[in-house]
Amino acid sequence: MKIGFIGLGQMGKHMAMNMLKSDAELIVNDMRTDLFPEFEEKGAKTTTSLVEVASADIIFLCLPDSNIVKNVMLGSKGIINFLREGQTVVDFSTIKYTTTLEIANCLQEKGVKFLDAPVSGMEKRAMEGSLTVMCGGQEEVFKEMMPFFECVGDKILFMGDTGSGQLTKLINQLLFDINVAALAEILPMSMKMGLDPEKVGEVVNSGTGRSYASEFFIPRILKNSFADGYPLKNAYKDLVSAAEIGSNLCIPMPVLGAATSTYQMALLKGHGDKDKGSMIGVFEEFLGVQYRSR
Repeated sequence: MKIGFIGLGQMGKHMAMNMLKSDAELIVNDMRTDLFPEFEEKGAKTTTSLVEVASADIIFLCLPDSNIVKNVMLGSKGIINFLREGQTVVDFSTIKYTTTLEIANCLQEKGVKFLDAPVSGMEKRAMEGSLTVMCGGQEEVFKEMMPFFECVGDKILFMGDTGSGQLTKLINQLLFDINVAALAEILPMSMKMGLDPEKVGEVVNSGTGRSYASEFFIPRILKNSFADGYPLKNAYKDLVSAAEIGSNLCIPMPVLGAATSTYQMALLKGHGDKDKGSMIGVFEEFLGVQYRSR
């Protein structure tokens, strides 16, 4: 069995490394080559050529956004041009539902099996192999891929038809996104009122205001650290996807709309390369305060 893995970014590099636990022959692909020696030391093959990866029996992708996934899969030099009937493609990326359906349909025409399988969890869980994996597609293909999913995750769920994995991931991300936007708005308020930022953080993270977002971001905001989470400019794609779905299905989402405005303000203020916690800077500037350790 030969498996290929495309995308050695913040999450993908750890997921690909954990795939070595499957004992399958592994070939990894990325435009950057700085991680190649580490994989080669572990016995994996490395390449910058999509053609070489396309020869694998199973191909996994973990790429930043819809446009990149679509180009890698369906572009003029995409791997769809080199695939054969009977292969399987599994997309760990978080991308638009409509893009997922387009890719799935194109692969089906070539007799290639497909699963959308976005993951949830920060980099630490990717390293540990304890991610949550949400899968959409044919259930029999899901069962075939289970040994590989178990290399990267400890909660693996079959969600339904193609695209169901992406939709489930979107629901989770939107709730997380709203939580972070709320922190960005409310924490500076506590400083404006003269409260101690560290003590406010203790209360929030031990009380009913606690969330994964607060537990992850409050300690980092207090330390003025905004480089540990997913870049804000990449996270914004979830809000764009939700707006598209909401428009098509006439679903009112006023709270999400307000949170989206916070993301937009932060992006316009130049926080795109920082993590979501950096959105607090927008409201700190409005109020003339900084929520940091004293």
